[in-house]
Amino acid sequence: MTQTVIPQLRMRDAALTLPFYLDGLGFTLDWEHRFESGLPLFCQISRDDQTLFLTEHSGDCEPGGAVYLIVPDVDACHRAFTARGVVIEQPPADTPWDMREMRVIDPDGNRLRFASDLDRASAAAAG
Repeated sequence: MTQTVIPQLRMRDAALTLPFYLDGLGFTLDWEHRFESGLPLFCQISRDDQTLFLTEHSGDCEPGGAVYLIVPDVDACHRAFTARGVVIEQPPADTPWDMREMRVIDPDGNRLRFASDLDRASAAAAG
């Protein structure tokens, strides 16, 4: 399925935030834009067919947003993220709504919840 909505998250300092997403969470920088040197950065990042916009423009949105990212195997993400030194705010856990979720907080206070369907997560763990 093609992603039809691109969440946009505010970053206060791209020099701090971009390494978190690129090096820590494994996103790729697709493109970046500044109206001119020294002005705020706006960029697109992607990971496994999921796209996010990150913006330093204060009028675009406020820090403290939240994004729910469906992934094939949240436990595999957990292992990869912790191996890269990412602090996991809430490790993978099963929910009453049949998902397995973990939560990560970015340097700007944005909450990223990575989740897998509980049936799929159980099959991956057994396989």
